[in-house]
Amino acid sequence: MTDRPGQADPRDRGLFGPDSVTWRVLSEPVMWIAGLRAMYLQALHPLVMLGTWQNTAFAKPDEAWGRFTRTVEFVRVRTYGTTAEVERLGARLRKVHASLRGVDGDGHEFRLDEPELLLWVHCGEIGSYAEIARRSGVHVTAAELDTFVDEQRRSAAVVGLDPALVPASMAELDEYYAQMRPRLRASTEARHALRLSFTPRLPPALTPLRLIVPPLNVLGYATMPRWARRMYGTPAIGLTDAAVTLALRAAFESSTRLPPHLLQLAAPSPARAGRAA
Repeated sequence: MTDRPGQADPRDRGLFGPDSVTWRVLSEPVMWIAGLRAMYLQALHPLVMLGTWQNTAFAKPDEAWGRFTRTVEFVRVRTYGTTAEVERLGARLRKVHASLRGVDGDGHEFRLDEPELLLWVHCGEIGSYAEIARRSGVHVTAAELDTFVDEQRRSAAVVGLDPALVPASMAELDEYYAQMRPRLRASTEARHALRLSFTPRLPPALTPLRLIVPPLNVLGYATMPRWARRMYGTPAIGLTDAAVTLALRAAFESSTRLPPHLLQLAAPSPARAGRAA
């Protein structure tokens, strides 16, 4: 979604604006790895994974890629869109989520917009951005990462969460994960999705990514907490945490040499970039 001249107030910076930590963090191409990490982490909530599996074509590679690219577009609009664009997008997303249901192994129906599920997805995404920024060498301080997590409570509101109930710092995110761990596991669907992610079918326009995606997947997976990797059954996959951090730093340094449209997770549209100048 792009802005058209004359349709938006040039002073409208949306949820964040150019002075936000959010714009700084999400403009980095290395955040692609964070997006992959988030998907692996989010899949460890059995109902989140089951609801996703039952309501999307996740198991069909071509359609699964389409779902991923729609998620990338959602992040872009949420981050850089005008207030009106974000409100329209949020209303549409909340309407879709409210209509979706899943059925657990005991035959009980659940809604995909239950606050617990929405909060887990939110924290998995935002925690992944913050962790990859910290470990890859993005130029943000610990205090700025706290600010980033706090800013992202506005994103939580877009999907229907009460911002007051959403973690507002890195420490609060850690506390949330500690509370959630007893409820998590790598379900059959999560393990199958993990395998599929390493052999994606890419549209022709993104064929150059075919050689890049597998190592990015490995990095995304390896950056998860040890307890998350243990749930999948591969706690280290042959890499130490120190080696993974070095690889992340190398990815951050080299990502500026790649075409931005291939790796930017939430790049602003040219119109919005011009308004930020």
